[in-house]
Amino acid sequence: MQPITGTYRLQLRADALTLNDACEIADYLDDLGVSHLYLSPVLTAAEGSVHGYDVTDPTTLAPGLGGRKALVSLVTELRRRGMGIVVDLVPNHVGVADAWQNRWWWDVLTHGRDSEYARYFDIDWERGRFALPVLGDDGLAAVTIDDDGPEPRLAYHEHRFPIAPGTEAFDPRRVHGRQPYELVHWRSGRVGYRRFFTVNSLAALRQEDPTVFAATHREPASWFAEDLVDGVRVDHPDGLADPADYLARLRGLLGPDRWLVIEKVLAPGEPLDPALPVDGTTGYDALAEYGGVFVDPSGAEELGRLHAEGTGDSGDARALARSEHELKGAVLRGALAPEVRRLVGAVRRESAAAMRGEGAAALSDEALTRAVVATVTEVPVYRTDYGPLAGTLGAAVARAAESDPTLAEPLSAVVAAVLTGGEAAVRLQQVCGAAMAKAVEDRLFYRTARLVSLQEVGGDPGSFALPVAQFHLAQAERARRWPAAMTTLSTHDTKRGEDVRARIGVLSQVPATWSASVGEWESTTPSPDRATGLFLWQNMFGVWPTHGSPDADVRRRLHDYATKAIREAGVHTSWERVDADFEARVHEWLDAVFDGPVAASMSTLVDRLAPHGRIVALGQKLLQLTGPGIPDVYQGTELWEDSLVDPDNRRIVDFDRRRRLLAELGPGATGEAAKLLVTREALRLRRERPDCFVGGSYRPILAGDSASGHLLGFARGGEVIALATRLSVQLTAAGGWTDTTVTLPAGTWTDTLTGTSHTGEVRVGTMLDALPVALLVRA
Repeated sequence: MQPITGTYRLQLRADALTLNDACEIADYLDDLGVSHLYLSPVLTAAEGSVHGYDVTDPTTLAPGLGGRKALVSLVTELRRRGMGIVVDLVPNHVGVADAWQNRWWWDVLTHGRDSEYARYFDIDWERGRFALPVLGDDGLAAVTIDDDGPEPRLAYHEHRFPIAPGTEAFDPRRVHGRQPYELVHWRSGRVGYRRFFTVNSLAALRQEDPTVFAATHREPASWFAEDLVDGVRVDHPDGLADPADYLARLRGLLGPDRWLVIEKVLAPGEPLDPALPVDGTTGYDALAEYGGVFVDPSGAEELGRLHAEGTGDSGDARALARSEHELKGAVLRGALAPEVRRLVGAVRRESAAAMRGEGAAALSDEALTRAVVATVTEVPVYRTDYGPLAGTLGAAVARAAESDPTLAEPLSAVVAAVLTGGEAAVRLQQVCGAAMAKAVEDRLFYRTARLVSLQEVGGDPGSFALPVAQFHLAQAERARRWPAAMTTLSTHDTKRGEDVRARIGVLSQVPATWSASVGEWESTTPSPDRATGLFLWQNMFGVWPTHGSPDADVRRRLHDYATKAIREAGVHTSWERVDADFEARVHEWLDAVFDGPVAASMSTLVDRLAPHGRIVALGQKLLQLTGPGIPDVYQGTELWEDSLVDPDNRRIVDFDRRRRLLAELGPGATGEAAKLLVTREALRLRRERPDCFVGGSYRPILAGDSASGHLLGFARGGEVIALATRLSVQLTAAGGWTDTTVTLPAGTWTDTLTGTSHTGEVRVGTMLDALPVALLVRA
């Protein structure tokens, strides 16, 4: 296996970037300093999928991506260069949007409980026929029989469903009534199977069943047996019945040495369970640290005041905690109601057995539902059954009981059921994660807007800025406990790209200017809703071009983003109940911003602050690439980028342009090449001196004199020093670095970014004259 020093995430897709295409850019990535290509899911996914997380056949490598032959060819080319591959695995769910494409799902729809694949899915058989939420307002009246093909099928518009043997008839309704499944309205609140969160088109798998694990991992196991893959990233293990058990079995397939990282979302202050057989998380925690340390804490008060004007609260930790509690309750009684009903059913059965029927049987479903909802809303993490979180569930139950003393009896039933260690215990943990994701990341983070750059998966916008001391402690902890964890600044799931967040974060340094600008813009071009406006103003600022107004492409992307944002927020419109009038007013307002007087004002502000955003972008990039852990570069982010949430962040990358720029790259590069230079030098250095990084020591570098708080840096392995400029707006206003110095350890240190050498006590202004960052290597 090739040593992993730095990965590069590729979003594969059959129409734009196949495994064969990846082979064509291997030379570029090698020259960039990448050790491993980190591939999005490669198993067969739904036709036309642009992300691969809707796997329809876990037993085959996607033909559209080139199939097994292309994977082998890619590995051969990479190994020739001393490189390797990391692959994204999706164990929690499969795609069922088009039932015919998923032969396991089709068989279950055909044969019901008698299907050999019935045990593969978490289906609610207790209610008899299980519900498929696919019908629109025209309902069953629009269901017909499709005779085109080898066998008749039920048809609802573009959807097709199997007809069980012996149930054929001329009347579609009669046929439908005899199937193992039942087609219901998509807003009925009825779903007969566990889903990925609330996505009806993704059906969850029962990986706790050894048969299911074997079937879904047969193809990946062959990659490990044939030494094609050096590591894996596991998508959303918290959705599984028993993540620890799953990861132990996966580790058995991988062997002890292959890299294994998990998409584990850690709440603020939550540790990763050291008992898990993994190398770490996929880096949401690191993303929050590298972004937060560049935020100016002094901006919290003014931005909080502005937020309160538009929303009624300051967007601080207390306000967010209240909102999170309310939104969790709403989601649990709304979009997650099918999962809650199954959990309540399990609680009733298992608590009755545990309590010998005393009290449990007399409790109403509503009482048990209230107890479940009250408990889950008090859980502050994705799930509580990891070792370091012992007592977390008990504390949540205690808070629920304190908030509503009438819940004492139903809460006792919930606890009794959970303590049996059966179905209720499993479902409670799965519901906790889904509630956190849907209420916080997919709703609250689209409603609050004190500083939207902090609103990312695993982030804590209630904590406005990360103190430098806390940043260093977090990095030292990672270096000691999780030296091979993945770190990242951008992923396919981030709500804003790293450079967009960097620019928005600069607003913390100029809160009065931002407040005045928003006040001026709202007076000339008022937003349809002030809270929505506060949110979208920051995002527009984050992607606004540095020269001129948005072109047609940027306008389209911002319109698309606004639609997603206001529907996710769920205040005036939503995916389930679209308010066309409100959405039209939002889009009319955006056009008025683009075409009216605000555009010139926004451009002026961007021209002033964008350079400071780039200073942040370079700083966080250098620190992430040289800090503890193994850094990932999301495709295209070696250059400046302006991505918003998916699918915007999965746009096709121009690798030809990057190849040309890399070939011309020299010391001290500025402009669009500066970030490419930082990326190349840091990745190459990790590849050349791996012992300095994974397992290498971590020591903060502290400056002296007046501007010391503006220098952020550390030493790795005694041979490498990374330095970055922090809070540059204040620094510039104070006259720059002036007499600030830093004393380097003994020896001659050469800045790989500029080629200049330094020894002893050095003026920071001299060292950071050409670029706002430095990457020093001891000769």
